[in-house]
Amino acid sequence: FMKIFVPGRVCLFGEHSDWAGGHRRTNAALERGYTLIAGTNQGLYAEVKPHPNKLIFRSTSNDGQKKVYEVPMDIASLGVEAEKGTFFSYVAGVAGQVLTHYRVRGLEIDNYLTDLPMKKGRSSSAAVCVLVARAFNRVYDLKMTVRGEMEFAYLGEIATPSRCGRMDQGCAYGSRPIMMTFDGERIDVRELNVAKDL
Repeated sequence: FMKIFVPGRVCLFGEHSDWAGGHRRTNAALERGYTLIAGTNQGLYAEVKPHPNKLIFRSTSNDGQKKVYEVPMDIASLGVEAEKGTFFSYVAGVAGQVLTHYRVRGLEIDNYLTDLPMKKGRSSSAAVCVLVARAFNRVYDLKMTVRGEMEFAYLGEIATPSRCGRMDQGCAYGSRPIMMTFDGERIDVRELNVAKDL
């Protein structure tokens, strides 16, 4: 087993600037979007290992409820699951994107602890997406950067009915503050040093 932790995030300044900056795709006269976010000390803890042909996700919600999700590791099955709009759709959406771009087999993810509140604006869905992207990256040694993990997390999330912006996946940078700049489809990320704990 390999252990992974992905935190949630709080937006300090610049909520929705990812959406606004995205409009520069069609109108370069608009200003870029800027946001400051910080990863939280709460998140999702998981143990991950390869599986020959299935995507298996054992979830533990922040109130301790456990569920097991399972789907064959093929593009069609993952696509159907992603479109359902359930919690597991995020997991399947990211797996489908990874499978589209890399030669991977299945994955078993045991999310044994979650202390991140769900549906409270702390990017719990993005944290799940980053967790899945990072799990594939590490288990199959895909050599993605943190930015690559963020991109696959984003592509996986928008493969579901969710219409998130790109800011949420900043939780991939961990429990530290970052500044994100949004320019059409392009994102720049700068890690910040702060003198005191936020």
